[in-house]
Order: sequence, then C-alpha cells, then structure tokens
Amino acid sequence: LSPTGTLALLGTLLWAPWRALDGAPLAELSGDQDFQLFLHKNLEFTRKIKGDVDALQHAVCETFQLCKEEELLLVRQDLGIPQAPLEQCHRRTFQAEACFSQIRDGLRTYQGSLAAVLKLLPAHAGLVETLQLDAANLSSNIQQQMEDLGLATVTYPTEGPGPLPTFSSSFRHQVGGFFILANFQRFLETAYRALRHLACL
Repeated sequence: LSPTGTLALLGTLLWAPWRALDGAPLAELSGDQDFQLFLHKNLEFTRKIKGDVDALQHAVCETFQLCKEEELLLVRQDLGIPQAPLEQCHRRTFQAEACFSQIRDGLRTYQGSLAAVLKLLPAHAGLVETLQLDAANLSSNIQQQMEDLGLATVTYPTEGPGPLPTFSSSFRHQVGGFFILANFQRFLETAYRALRHLACL
C-alpha cells in the first residue's frame, strides 16, 4: 500500500473491534517506519504538553482558588471561551486526514489563547511561553507529516474558535484562564487517544 492508502486503511480500522484485525498482516496496517516513529515521538510530545497544562491548572487553583469546573459554569456561559473542535478524531466519525487537520488547527488556536494565561500568571511566564512554543512545534510536526504522506489538508470554516473575549474584570479573566486550560487539556486528551490508537494498530 502507498502511505496514503495505508493511512486510509488505518482510519477505517482504527475504531473497529479488535477481532476485525484478526489475521490482518500487521505490516500492512502499521504504515511505514517513519509514520510509526512520528506517532510515537508525538505521543511523548503530547504527554509532555499535557503535563505542562496540568501544572498551570494547579497554579490557577493555588493562586486564585479556582479549582472546580462545576462551580464556574454560570460564569463560563457569559465568557464564551471557545473549545477547538475535534469531532473528526472521535470514535464514530474518525477520519485520519480531518483528524490531523483539526489537531493542527486546534494547537494553533490554543497557542494564541495562552496569551490570556500568560497575563494571568506572570510568575509562570516561562512555562506558559514553553507551552506556546511546544504547541506551535507539534502543530508544525503534524503539518509536515501530512505533507510527507501526501495527505490532503482539510480546512474547516472558522465558525468555532474566534478572538479571545475581552475580560471586564480580573475575576472574569481568572475564570477565562481556568477554562482555556481546561479546554486545552480535554483537547490534548482526545488528540492523544487518536495518536495512541493509530500507533497500536
């Protein structure tokens, strides 16, 4: 199979029951070595980014006593903090090219959103800036791998994440930072699962 054909087959079988893989040659499903190296390398990269987001979530909790999402839902509705979409990476709708495109675009969105967290946590500026750089690098890695595999770049309408809202008070800024990090963590968990399942085939 060509790399593109292999990835299409991976996308088709990714969420199938494991018994559907019985008897299937692993070499035929696993793609070439470069693709597997890309998956494993960026699984580690995504895990590292998730850890840094978790550290910033702890900082928001300790600094502002904002720790529980359910206590802040009413404020969240007013803030309109965007959640980058990843529906193409979910079980029932998985499409490899579209999933990679959404991961790439979502990382770029959160890289920009972290500017609000940078202003909120000046004592942790180094970690926030590292996180922004890592998000940009992982997005670039995915874009490069898509080009190397000859995958079509999928572009979605910009109806989801838009400009960051203007925070009318320091408290709303704090809550906004809390939800930017919470949304980013959920995004990374979904992206990690998609990469991990591909790597396991």
